[in-house]
Amino acid sequence: MTTATPTLPAGAQATGKATTAAGRVRRRLNSRTATVVSIALALLWTIPTFGLFVSSVRPEDQIKTTGWWTFFSDPRFTLENYQEVLFGTSSSSGQLASYFINSLAITIPSVLFPLAFASLAAYALAWINFRGRDWLYIAIFALQIVPLQMALVPLLKFFSTGVTLGGVTLMPAWDLVDEQKFAQVWFAHTCFALPFAVFLLHNFIAQLPRDLMEAARVDGATHPKIFRTIVLPLVTPALAAFGIFQFLWVWNDLLVALIFAGGGDETAPLTVRLAEMAGTRGNEWQRLTAGAFVSLVVPLIVFLSLQRYFVRGLLAGSVKG
Repeated sequence: MTTATPTLPAGAQATGKATTAAGRVRRRLNSRTATVVSIALALLWTIPTFGLFVSSVRPEDQIKTTGWWTFFSDPRFTLENYQEVLFGTSSSSGQLASYFINSLAITIPSVLFPLAFASLAAYALAWINFRGRDWLYIAIFALQIVPLQMALVPLLKFFSTGVTLGGVTLMPAWDLVDEQKFAQVWFAHTCFALPFAVFLLHNFIAQLPRDLMEAARVDGATHPKIFRTIVLPLVTPALAAFGIFQFLWVWNDLLVALIFAGGGDETAPLTVRLAEMAGTRGNEWQRLTAGAFVSLVVPLIVFLSLQRYFVRGLLAGSVKG
């Protein structure tokens, strides 16, 4: 007597193999060895930052003669480096306190403006039907390939001479001075960030359930109300993810700020002053380490405080159903 062995369909067999392979990979990633390797990589990644912090609190003579790791055998601690770079009065000191405020004045609006404009544009491109919508989206997507450096000269000419067509002045020169130059930097960073921001947020907003949007329209909700009460709460992780990227980019930017804000005390950010402190030889190591760590603290706080939104924003849309 023979017993028939049941056979699974080809699709079920393939699914079982895929599930088994995925399970094996998941088990390996959750193993003790993988955990140890991850911790080791995290520690190695953190060592340069830790060394920068240790160097920033060491006296000048030790920084220039020994490595930061010798701090543990001969611990000498001082806050004089931070006092000099933040509040020093000599020309060689950093005087970073005012530049720190300038960086905040540049970065915060340069993050909020692209977020506001891009979220509105992304919603319109995703859920409002109008002629030429697809072509407009393609054009915005194509703008991402334009190098930033190619737009600097036309944009600078736009600020300095305005826009003239056929002898008619469509927009006069901006002629901004001192703190007014912040507007130029905000405008430049907003223009450079919008293509990627619209592309990123459009992908999130377009994946929202259509039934949810239709139900809101049936209840009489207008587009502004849908955007404010439904879309914004659902895409908060995406907004936070882009906000972190934009904040880090603007905070660490040197080229755009140097061109459009200048190098004066009234408008120059931290990056400009740190470049001046480094000079051509970078002899003032004790000030450079303290100044570098001062510029590092704010992005670190922003990233850690928004980390959970950042992770959710990266994972949103990766799993359906």
